[in-house]
Amino acid sequence: MEGTSGMVNAAQSAYVAKPSLVSRVLKSRKSPIASLEGKKTLITGAGSGIGRATALAAAREGADLFLTDINAQGLADTARDAEKLGAVVSFSQALDISDYDVVTAFADAIFDEFGSMDIVMNVAGISAWGTVENLEHRHWKSMVDVNLMGPIHIIENFVPPMVRAGRGGHLVNVSSAAGLLALPWHAAYSASKFGLRGVSEVLRFDLKRHRIGVSLVVPGAVKTPLVGTVEIAGVDREDPRIQKAVGLFERRAVSPEKVASCILQGIEKNRYMVYSSPDIRFGYWWARKFAPPYEFVMQKANDQFSKFL
Repeated sequence: MEGTSGMVNAAQSAYVAKPSLVSRVLKSRKSPIASLEGKKTLITGAGSGIGRATALAAAREGADLFLTDINAQGLADTARDAEKLGAVVSFSQALDISDYDVVTAFADAIFDEFGSMDIVMNVAGISAWGTVENLEHRHWKSMVDVNLMGPIHIIENFVPPMVRAGRGGHLVNVSSAAGLLALPWHAAYSASKFGLRGVSEVLRFDLKRHRIGVSLVVPGAVKTPLVGTVEIAGVDREDPRIQKAVGLFERRAVSPEKVASCILQGIEKNRYMVYSSPDIRFGYWWARKFAPPYEFVMQKANDQFSKFL
C-alpha cells in the first residue's frame, strides 16, 4: 500500500506541477497584439462607414496607419482626420481591391519602404439584395469580386510576409450577420460573406502556430452610407413599404464607431468571433442549437419579404 500511496502522491504532484487546462487555453488565446500603439496597421474601406471609424479608432490608439479605399476623397478625409488625432498615416492609396494586380503593386510599394504589417483589416465591402429571379449576373459577380476576392487579394499579398517576419500579428475579416444566418434576399451577398467566414475559420487554425490571431467580425444592422445606397433588385426603393422597412433597419442599427470599438477589443483579446450587437450573437446560437424553430422563423421572414414583390 505504501508503494501505491507513493505513486498516487507522485502523480498528484506531477499533475499540480503542470499548468491547468484552463490556464493553457487562456495562454493559447492570449493576443500577440496587446496594444495597437506603434503597430503597422492596414485597413481597407477606410474612406467611409466601419472602415473610417476603425481607422480613426486605431489612430487614437497610436497605430501606424496604412489606408486604402476605392473612394479617393473619402480616403483623403480619413487620412487627414487621423493625422489630426496625432496618428501617423504612413501610406494611403485609393484603389479597387477586386483588382489583384493593383493590390499586388500596392503591397509591393509598401513592403519596399516599410516591410510587413502587424495588423491587416479587411473592412471594404459592398451590398446588393434580391430574390434569385431578380438578381442579375452582375450582382453575383460584384459581391464575390469585392467582398470575397478583395479580402483574398489582401490576404495573399500581406499575410505571408507577416508569417515570414515572425513577429506574430492579427488578421481581421469583416463578414456579416449574413455570413452566419439565412437572411431573406441575401443570397448573392451571403455567397461572399459565408465564403469569407470559411476563409477566416481555416486561417484561424493555420495561423495560430505563427502567433497571428484571426477575428471574424459579424455585424448586423450598422448605420453606414451602405443603408441608403444598397441596391435591391426588382424593388422600388421609393415604395412606402420599403421605406418603412429601411426605417426599422436604421432604428435597430448600431453606429460604425460601436463596431470599430468591438473590432479593436477583438484584436486585443484575440477573439475569433466579434459581434457588434447581442441579437446576432443570440441568432447564431439559436440557429445552431435549435435548428427546426430557426428554419421556421427564417421561412416566415422570407415569406414576409416576398410581399414586397
